[in-house]
Amino acid sequence: MATTPRYTQNTVLAVGIAAALAFAGQANAAGFQLKENSVKSQGSAFAGTAAKTGDSSVVTNNPAVMTQFTGTTVQADLTVIDLNYEFQGSGTDALGRPLTGSNGGNAGDVTPIPALSVVHKLDNGVALGAMISAPFGLKTEYDAGWVGRYAAQTSDVKIVDLTLSGAIDITDRFSVGLGVIASRADVTLSKAVDFGSLLFANPQTRPLPFARPQAADGLADVQGDDNGFGYILGANLRPTDNLSIGVSYRSEIDYELEGTVDWTVPGNVQAVLASSPTTRPLFQNGAVAAELTTPSILNVGAAWQVTDALQLSATYARTDWSSLREVRIQFDNPDPDSVEPFEWKDTYFAAVGAEFKLNDSWKLRGGVAYDETPTSLEHRTPRLPDANRIFYSVGATWAMSDAFDVNFAYTHIAPRDPKIDTTSGGSRVAGNFDGDANLFGLSAQYRF
Repeated sequence: MATTPRYTQNTVLAVGIAAALAFAGQANAAGFQLKENSVKSQGSAFAGTAAKTGDSSVVTNNPAVMTQFTGTTVQADLTVIDLNYEFQGSGTDALGRPLTGSNGGNAGDVTPIPALSVVHKLDNGVALGAMISAPFGLKTEYDAGWVGRYAAQTSDVKIVDLTLSGAIDITDRFSVGLGVIASRADVTLSKAVDFGSLLFANPQTRPLPFARPQAADGLADVQGDDNGFGYILGANLRPTDNLSIGVSYRSEIDYELEGTVDWTVPGNVQAVLASSPTTRPLFQNGAVAAELTTPSILNVGAAWQVTDALQLSATYARTDWSSLREVRIQFDNPDPDSVEPFEWKDTYFAAVGAEFKLNDSWKLRGGVAYDETPTSLEHRTPRLPDANRIFYSVGATWAMSDAFDVNFAYTHIAPRDPKIDTTSGGSRVAGNFDGDANLFGLSAQYRF
């Protein structure tokens, strides 16, 4: 093989890892956002998280509320996400023939999401706090050789924050807070590569018996990580003893992901590529880089203590997903940039909840929420079978003593018929995803 058309080189990128960092997924909230940093808040569908006292996750939800604490409060949360998603559809290759393979099995997994927070209130109206949490992430995996393998195989994304916050009372009824966020992003993703289609696109290699779509599958595996920094601002107004209103803003965080791409190339394809100096450098393991921006989030919440026993709460949050326009992958090897368009839109999350004090030992709570997806059918892939969804939550607090509480929560998330219709390297996959998510939460809080 003496030459390789530019078309083939571009197809290499499109089929290879153009979507490799398209890692948003169906974890529990729209896009790849995780809301699970408080089991107590989960019990009321995360209503009022920017305004409620008594929950030290305000370190990252709204640091201004920390001034309403006394002494030192330590809280540990664990939420287990049981995600169940199965594809129901079909696909065609570049020649219009049916794609082989299964439906991918259950793409979801059982994933624990821990969080740890501490708040210390000083005597001068100042409060300090620290928290470790996971604001974004997912873990999904399809069976090897499934029908949508050229669009997605595995996705494993972890973003972990360390937030250090401070707050001060401006008046007896108004406080402000500020937090600094140190964040770590770690991404590992893979997808199948249809090398048969790549060789079929070149007239010089088309006569080869394996130069046909689906005849020579390989794999691209991408790993990247980086540290990023951001901030959170908050304000808390308490116009009466029974009403709390909170507003918080979390900034965007930019990551310069750096890592490696690991190619698995069939031996017969590798022999063809090695026969020409033009194609010999392609599909070589090496370094990659990509820019990633997680969105800013505006959170407005209110909590109203209607009676000594009954509290009502509500939240409206807006997530600036439009900041995620594309993911551009750059290679150290002589390949052109690969671009995965997102074109996401800003979304809102709305929740209402209630809490009832049954007796001195038990509080019961519940809530419902609506979460809007940032995606559209045009840019939706198997890595992102996302759809608008509804949260149904119940929870309870057991006060074992004046200083020690245990919290329980359960949430069922029902997405509204996720659909995909996507093309990758000439193959098309279309169909519906059938599934849901169940969240089980347990936390403990101790007050010194």
